[in-house]
Amino acid sequence: MRIAQSYIHLNNLHFYAYHGVLPQEQVVGGDYCVSLRVAVDVAAAVEHDVVDVTLNYATLYEVVKREMLIPSALLEHVAGRIGQAVMDAFPRVTAVDLTVVKCNPPMGAVCDGAGVELHFVR
Repeated sequence: MRIAQSYIHLNNLHFYAYHGVLPQEQVVGGDYCVSLRVAVDVAAAVEHDVVDVTLNYATLYEVVKREMLIPSALLEHVAGRIGQAVMDAFPRVTAVDLTVVKCNPPMGAVCDGAGVELHFVR
């Protein structure tokens, strides 16, 4: 047996952050959700059952959290920083699919959120 592709997922991480174009958003803040799928070879973890041979998702979370704490006007900028930080922190990662959603955007509409999705490759 051979593993063709493998991924680590973090789904719907919730953050309270201060991103937005409007000055009020940067003062009051709002709720955000971040999801990511990280392409990384986990074959050694499948075989050996030890965390040292895989990507630790708690460490991955800390990278995302650190970037979410930095206020930005645009979600595109936030997502770009997160993607770059993940690639920098984990050299074995070959790709990242990342979604950043503002849960209650100030645009006069009732919706589940507005956001961006980016795909990074090494």
